Amino acid sequence: MTFLFRSSGGRSLESRSLDRRSMLRGTLAVGAGVAFGQVLFSGVAQAYSWSRTMKQGDSGADVLELQIRVAGWAADSASHTRVGLDGDFGPGTLAAVKRFQAAYGLDDDGVAGPNTQAKLNALEQSDGSTAHFNWSEFYDQASGNFNGGKVSAAQVKENARRCMYKLEALRKKLGDKPITVNSGFRSIAHNADIGGASDSMHLYGTAADLDVPGVATKTVYQKAETCGFSGLERYTVDHQHVDSRADLGRDWWWESGTV
Repeated sequence: MTFLFRSSGGRSLESRSLDRRSMLRGTLAVGAGVAFGQVLFSGVAQAYSWSRTMKQGDSGADVLELQIRVAGWAADSASHTRVGLDGDFGPGTLAAVKRFQAAYGLDDDGVAGPNTQAKLNALEQSDGSTAHFNWSEFYDQASGNFNGGKVSAAQVKENARRCMYKLEALRKKLGDKPITVNSGFRSIAHNADIGGASDSMHLYGTAADLDVPGVATKTVYQKAETCGFSGLERYTVDHQHVDSRADLGRDWWWESGTV
């Protein structure tokens, strides 16, 4: 993938937003994901080992992983709806699993069995990234790594992985059109150098600025409204910003294209 640098990426979105709340409300959600992420990336890279068929009412670390992978299938139409990353297989997870299954030609019964699990693993690369996105696309463009952000490098990497799965859903909904990530994670130093907001979601690894060649930015925006992204920049600029700020305990922020 080719790196493209855009100094405006994310700046226009967040420089106009109000001061954000403390990260305290998001600490538990982030911490749980990071602990899991450290296990996922600590050993030899391989497909996730699902140990059972999962259905509504189940709970556990495997349900959390399922939720991460189907989070981009949160809704059928524009909605402030996200898949809760809590390890409990409830109605929101059930609906997302059904949408995922239908999109990939599976029996959409909402039960995450061997066929669904195989399709989920087909979207995973051996290094833990996803089929159509690489870690390097999300690296800080100044340092080439995940260091120096608002959270640890391990947390950034896990947040970026979660973003990748939502982007896989967005890509599918756009007719499998390739998506270029122009800006993913930013270190505090790099973000300051380009004039980014002091609490930009890029600093946590949960944001991405996108180009989809051949697809209108408005179309990208509208499809992203169904993917559980809680932060969306207006579609009248030259790229589309997406982020998952609600996963960090922040308020939803969708900027309409008319602003």
